[in-house]
Amino acid sequence: MSKKIAVVLSGCGFKDGSEITEAISTLVTLSELNCDVKIFAPNHEMPATDHLSGEPLAKRNLLSESARIARGEVTDLKKLDANQFDAVVFPGGYGAALNLCTWGKEGSKGSVLPEVQKAVEDFHSQNKPIGAICIAPALIAKILGKHKVTLTIGNDKETASEIEKTGAIHTTCKVDDFITDRENKVISTPAYMYDAKPFEVFTGIRKALKELVE
Repeated sequence: MSKKIAVVLSGCGFKDGSEITEAISTLVTLSELNCDVKIFAPNHEMPATDHLSGEPLAKRNLLSESARIARGEVTDLKKLDANQFDAVVFPGGYGAALNLCTWGKEGSKGSVLPEVQKAVEDFHSQNKPIGAICIAPALIAKILGKHKVTLTIGNDKETASEIEKTGAIHTTCKVDDFITDRENKVISTPAYMYDAKPFEVFTGIRKALKELVE
């Protein structure tokens, strides 16, 4: 039977939402692995950024923005039930640090969106795999740091140091590779935490998600 995987997006676009290459790499790989995928996003309005000029835009709804990537097939994150899935994956993009939590502004002292906190804790308590890409491992560290979770955001020393303030253990990792915490069942890969080529990002994500599904 195919595995049922939940994918959590945080908008559309690396400056204020999900990084599109990472999100699509996730969906393509899970399709290749014959998984039954359902996409979720918070139903919240958040500030947006013009990706051409970098200037601020009016607020946009994360569910509607995520629908751009999901081809309209996206569900309110509050409806995510860990009992119905085998694993969950969080692609990166700055939205993971701005919209799913406040790490982007407050670091390890920040807060997490309640529906995100519940989803991660539910999957973890049921011993189901959690995938985290790019900056998303910082989100997982904020929630599961008390369990001494091991993960990676690549080789960014400042972010790694902040992650370790949560109690999590950071491991340096190349862009085209991944780190597995077998005890906590957390699989992470750096992706665009590096100034990398799309194929390198895809390779790391593909390897990580194969591990997650296995």
